Amino acid sequence: MPPPSPSASPSPLPPVPPPGEPPLTARQAERRRRILRAATALAVRGGYEAVQMREVAESAQVALGTLYRYFPSKVHLLVAVMLEQLQGLHEHIRRHPPTDVEPALRVADTLTRAFHALQREPLLAEAMVRALSFADRSVGAEVDQVSAATGQLILDAIGQSGPPTESQRAAVRVIEHTWHSALVAWLSGRASIAEVRADLHTAARLLTLP
Repeated sequence: MPPPSPSASPSPLPPVPPPGEPPLTARQAERRRRILRAATALAVRGGYEAVQMREVAESAQVALGTLYRYFPSKVHLLVAVMLEQLQGLHEHIRRHPPTDVEPALRVADTLTRAFHALQREPLLAEAMVRALSFADRSVGAEVDQVSAATGQLILDAIGQSGPPTESQRAAVRVIEHTWHSALVAWLSGRASIAEVRADLHTAARLLTLP
């Protein structure tokens, strides 16, 4: 069963509130989901430039001021969309884990599946990656959440019972950077899908080094 398209309905995971903020009420969580769905739909149709805050607010049926209270900028909003997409992919992969014997192959398979899911909606992928690239220190906490979600995908694919070693943590960071760079290279037309797949497998082999 292939992973869901990134534009599919969000996973049943509870919405992640802004870093440092108290948990959302049910009404706030639903409002936040509507905002993320609206932003995702706009990005699917037209990429980064199509996500205009006023249009997001109108589509989500919230006041523009309310939208800015949840997401101070378009970059904040699209980074949150990226986190939601990663959570959905994570849930799918947990239900359908890779079956390779070697941890490196499981990691490569997981990230390749995640990449193919993003590939199905290239304009959405472009919008999310551009937002990550544009993020400054004001979006640092949200970017850290995206990084943690990507790292958890990798750690889950490793599948060991105990906490990762320091060398594994270092390898995970390099693999994560490779995955992001591969996305950028593919979106800009500088790398083919085959090259992306090869880079992910090469990076994943770091887990087998002493």
